[in-house]
Amino acid sequence: MADTKHAPHGGYSPEMDGRAHEATYRGFVQFAEIGTAVVICFMLALAVGGIKHAWITAVFGVILSLVAGGVGAVAPSIGVRAPAAVGILLLLALVLY
Repeated sequence: MADTKHAPHGGYSPEMDGRAHEATYRGFVQFAEIGTAVVICFMLALAVGGIKHAWITAVFGVILSLVAGGVGAVAPSIGVRAPAAVGILLLLALVLY
C-alpha cells in the first residue's frame, strides 16, 4: 500500500472526499466478511445434508444463514456475528447428528 504519512491532505487530493472513500471501503470490507460467512454456512449446510442425510436441516440452515446475513448487513453493530452463530449451529449439527 502506498505511504500516505508524508503526503499532503492525508493522501487525498483536495478534490477528493476522503471521508466518503474511507466509509465506502469500510462498507465493502464488512460486506465481504458477511458474504464469506454466509458462503461458509452454505458449505456447512451442504455437508450436513450430504454427509448426515439431514436435508431438512440443511435447507433450514441455508434459509437461516441468508436471514442472518441480511440482519448482519442491516445492523453494523451485529455484522458478521449473526451468520457466524448460524455457522456454529450448523457445525454442531454436523458433529452431533
